[in-house]
Amino acid sequence: MPSEEKITDKELIALCLKGHDAGYNGLYNRYAKKVYNSISRIVSHTGEAEDILQDTFCAVFSEIGKLTNVVSVEAWIRRMAINRSISHLRRRKIIFADLGDMDIGDDLGDAEQMEIFDCRVADVKKTIDELSSGYKTIVNLHVFEKMTHEEIARMLDLTPTNVRSQYHRAKKRILLSLKDKCYYE
Repeated sequence: MPSEEKITDKELIALCLKGHDAGYNGLYNRYAKKVYNSISRIVSHTGEAEDILQDTFCAVFSEIGKLTNVVSVEAWIRRMAINRSISHLRRRKIIFADLGDMDIGDDLGDAEQMEIFDCRVADVKKTIDELSSGYKTIVNLHVFEKMTHEEIARMLDLTPTNVRSQYHRAKKRILLSLKDKCYYE
């Protein structure tokens, strides 16, 4: 059997459909780390993120036939994981509030924002993780998952304007927090 890197997703799916463990292992090994990273940016608790990862791949493998017509296997698995992560937050009673259609401008100038980028990556990750669950989810979906405000709004049952407002508020909090950390550490 060729190395896992040279096997295409379609070939791995075909192996899964035939019941070969190599197909399941190949898909899991190829995407588990990336999918886990997406989950853990939304659900901070390691054990919960691992449970969601396992649940996601169980669902993927039980619906493996659906993957035969999917353009991007990674995107499909990642979207399934993100949906499960958001459902998990909802079960924990994390509410994504609609703040109305107010728009928030940035109070920090470009020069101040550029100074903040001198901070360490660890500071940025910690600052994002310290946001409330709603803000953190929106920031992670927009910045790391490359989802549009409209996609996020549909997923969270909010208006696109509300998502933009929450994103800008979160961004402002991140920038202010990083500014404090960079100047005082």
